[in-house]
Amino acid sequence: MPPCAVRVLRLGLRPFPQALRVQERCVAAARAGAAESVVLSEPAGPVYAWGLRGAPGAAAAAGLRARGAALVAARRGGHVTFHGPGQLVAFPVLDLRRRRLPLRRYVGALQELSLRLCRRLGLGAARALPPPFTGVWVGDSKVCAIGVHCGHHITSHGLALNCCTDLSWFEHIVPCGLEGKGVTSLSRELGRHVPVEHVLGPFLDSFQEVFDCTLVFAEDPGD
Repeated sequence: MPPCAVRVLRLGLRPFPQALRVQERCVAAARAGAAESVVLSEPAGPVYAWGLRGAPGAAAAAGLRARGAALVAARRGGHVTFHGPGQLVAFPVLDLRRRRLPLRRYVGALQELSLRLCRRLGLGAARALPPPFTGVWVGDSKVCAIGVHCGHHITSHGLALNCCTDLSWFEHIVPCGLEGKGVTSLSRELGRHVPVEHVLGPFLDSFQEVFDCTLVFAEDPGD
């Protein structure tokens, strides 16, 4: 069977809620039988987002807003985390039933994709930790967070990779609800500035390998 085609939507620097809306349109299209997609963006402003657990209380939320950040509830697993400029956010919209891929193996595939990407960029120290931890780590610091949702066998949300992110935004939360763990970025670990646009090519190469697909570049759908 030939590799399936996956549409690539590169949104560039875009407000996080707009990227979520593009993702939701891709999910609706996939449920109607359209091709799979992956939505790539760099959040245009600081956002704290949380999944099915870990919503901040009223006082904490007010404090985060006072720092100039938006707050967004996302329909995914996981606790509160930060999204902002300098971060690659990838939302794969894939049909797990057609791929015969259990959800746990899909999360493992996202980790493998992220590890291959880090190695392509020269970050050989990147690794996955044993369950229940997800994402990609350098020591005790997370460089790539993973949080997914799957409804009617179609995936949404995905991963957030810190490229040249201002890591001070993470100081105001317990990232992903993990006490005693830190966050890091490609720029910090590699000792050089690594912008999101320099990561897109290696990301797509790794995506194509891990998910055995061909990539079709789609027009920016707007908001």
